[in-house]
Amino acid sequence: MTITDYQNQAELLLKGYVLADPFLPCTAFICGILACKMIYDLSQLISALSFRRYSALSRMQRVEWNNRAVSTLHAVFITFTSLYLTLCSDLFSDDPQHGVISQHSSLSTFILGVSAGYFLSDIGMILWFYPSLGGIEYVLHHLLSMSALVYAMLTGLGQVYTYMVLVSEATTPGINLRWYLDVAGLKRSKAYVVNGVVIFFTWLVARIILFLYIFYHVYVHFDQVIELPSFGVFLVLVGPVVLASLNLMWFGKITRGMLKTLAKRH
Repeated sequence: MTITDYQNQAELLLKGYVLADPFLPCTAFICGILACKMIYDLSQLISALSFRRYSALSRMQRVEWNNRAVSTLHAVFITFTSLYLTLCSDLFSDDPQHGVISQHSSLSTFILGVSAGYFLSDIGMILWFYPSLGGIEYVLHHLLSMSALVYAMLTGLGQVYTYMVLVSEATTPGINLRWYLDVAGLKRSKAYVVNGVVIFFTWLVARIILFLYIFYHVYVHFDQVIELPSFGVFLVLVGPVVLASLNLMWFGKITRGMLKTLAKRH
């Protein structure tokens, strides 16, 4: 067989099995978990070779260092894909015939599966090292997020709201950078102060103002939302409220921390 024949067979396998609709969620889910493992191991290798400070960290700090590398890359990936699907593509356009709630595609379903794989991996890490990587509020956040992801992935319903909420992951890289600056001994640096201000504004936009828009969108399309199955209605109506409450709690801590840091500079 020629190389072209092998390529054709590989393409048929990919389209006919791996990316076929019945197997798409499972494939995406596994890809998400494997990607997390690969990024964690690469972070471990690259950090040991590139950062002197890394070898001086405690075992738990190294675990958190690598785990935050995974969450940062996931945040970048899911933020850009969410913005593309909600703003740049016409996938979630308000179709008068079918409405916006039931709109989905193979690409949107695959991305949700990858993200669900990440959230499962991360909640596994949180529970395994509990409470070193996060308290009960992180467990609640991840369980609710993963429930919404899996539901939207398997049913194709409510994906527009799932992607709107996922845009809030834009705040994660700044939060992780703050932790890296802290363990690197740069808590008194100008970069640490700038990072705090950036976190404040990104959190305000991506986790406060955005959620107000989500509530408005749900209100405008309530006639479509109420047609969802009971669990779907629960996720759309209750999920964002719980997440918004957590966001407000964390926003208060971020604001107090920023004001405290700015006061010290003066």
